[in-house]
Amino acid sequence: MRIYLASRSPRRRELLHQIGVNFETLLFRVGPRADPETDETPLAGETPLVYVERVARAKASHGGRLLALRHLPAAPVLSADTTLALDGDIIGKPDDAAHAAQILRRLSGREHQVLTGVAISDGVGQRYVCSVSTVRFRSLSDTEIDAYVRSGEPMDKAGAYGIQGKAGAFVAHIAGSYTGIMGLPLFETAEMLKDYGWRL
Repeated sequence: MRIYLASRSPRRRELLHQIGVNFETLLFRVGPRADPETDETPLAGETPLVYVERVARAKASHGGRLLALRHLPAAPVLSADTTLALDGDIIGKPDDAAHAAQILRRLSGREHQVLTGVAISDGVGQRYVCSVSTVRFRSLSDTEIDAYVRSGEPMDKAGAYGIQGKAGAFVAHIAGSYTGIMGLPLFETAEMLKDYGWRL
């Protein structure tokens, strides 16, 4: 089978390749011309669970519409969204280096949840699943935080870190899905793809 991946994330592409899923990347517009259907701005009073589901589902639905607009062959569209939850707050990607450092200081020495929602639309219906994992950071010094931010790795990552990179040294404990923390829970994704004909 073949699917479309509605994501720019290199980590999600690598994870799908890891389990042998054939896919084509379906890109949305970004910047000033970004599609309003894929706006990731949290709504007032939105909880992290509601937020991640809304965004993942919206990306999959919009991806399905784009197939028709771009006259592309029909196939299921897979999308995902990852966010962190800490003290009830939605923690997304940092705006800049100072914001990244601020996020990492909040995470230092504490547990947080990583939520990754995965949606698949096939033009008839939509499936959705959410992976929730708990991550505990050891205490981080300002020197460590500043060095990590200078590496550039925190940018464009929910929670200002990538567990598969240098920040792996910050993680004292996880409970849940390692690949979900990376941005695409492979077990849950594979189980959904089976319903569309995918097999190892």
